[in-house]
Amino acid sequence: MEAEAFFPLVEVSGTPYERGLQHGRLVPARVKRSADIYARALQQLQFSPADLQRLIARFSRSIEDFEPAYLEEMRGIAAGAGVSFEDVLMINARTEIVAQARRARKAGGAEPGSDECTGAAILPGRSANGNFLQGQNWDNRQDCADTIIILRLLREDGPDVLTFVEAGGLARYGMNSAGIALNGNGMSSSRDYQQNGVPLPLVRRKALEQEHYALALQAVTATPKACSCNLILGTQLGFALSLECAPDETFLVYPEDGLLVHANHWVSPVALGKLKETGIAGSPESLYRDQRVRQHLAAAGRSLGTRDLKAAFADTHATPFSVCRPGRVSAQGYPSCTTATLIMEPAAGILEVARMPWRHTAYARYSLERGSPLSF
Repeated sequence: MEAEAFFPLVEVSGTPYERGLQHGRLVPARVKRSADIYARALQQLQFSPADLQRLIARFSRSIEDFEPAYLEEMRGIAAGAGVSFEDVLMINARTEIVAQARRARKAGGAEPGSDECTGAAILPGRSANGNFLQGQNWDNRQDCADTIIILRLLREDGPDVLTFVEAGGLARYGMNSAGIALNGNGMSSSRDYQQNGVPLPLVRRKALEQEHYALALQAVTATPKACSCNLILGTQLGFALSLECAPDETFLVYPEDGLLVHANHWVSPVALGKLKETGIAGSPESLYRDQRVRQHLAAAGRSLGTRDLKAAFADTHATPFSVCRPGRVSAQGYPSCTTATLIMEPAAGILEVARMPWRHTAYARYSLERGSPLSF
């Protein structure tokens, strides 16, 4: 398989700083490219260096209060890649920083979510081999296809973690050796950016570090956030929840008939009775993407496998406003597409990923097992 058809596997271990140092040294060009993408985005939005430093300082304080070790890992990444600490923190808080820059330019106008993703989980009662399955399409900037890595974190103080993440970041989506799996979708609401909070990737990282599903749920629900998001949090024990998170409150969506599907709009009736949806203007196709995935899985029968998830995420109905999205200009003005499809089977410790699935249908396979190579 051509090198460009998969994402590199990066394995790190040791103290937080040592893990970061290894991360930065192994993929310095990708870390620099990650930083450059968001630096250019802020320049295009005419966001001043002084305002950026103010946000960097604010998020640094929030992270220090939340988990100081994350700042140490970021310092290690910066040293290893030859970039500034501020660059690495920006990568980890890029959703919040770029959104606030855009809001400032629009004098406080609503900001559509940038990660227009579709996620799904299959509970064991509907799984062909009895294993819990979970996955998603990641729709984002097309140039992020050249920054993604699969990061395998070997930890002495908790479960190992395998995460799909932009180089320089601490986590995005993935699973751990305790059988916990996590996917995410961008959402927007009227409550966004009314309070300080922990950057979303670090909330996800904290959830993926937990030994028990209940503690992963606590990490998500108890942590203040600056903006809204959705997380599908599942476990190999056979259960999943869709957590629709406003900055200060979490609403639950439960599986139905062994399936759980979510896109980028609020679904919980309780949430819709308490806040205003502000993301549909930027991703109107979200209103049917989740239904298309659900319909694919329902039509595939009672016994489902990874092949069925892959087929559902490959749906091109109403293209280019489709589940699997070819390159087009997003509502935010940059080239965007389905950059990757991820399929996880936590009980087997396997993550399958297709890079640019609208171009390539091949999946690369990554394992949680220490030292195991990338395979196809």
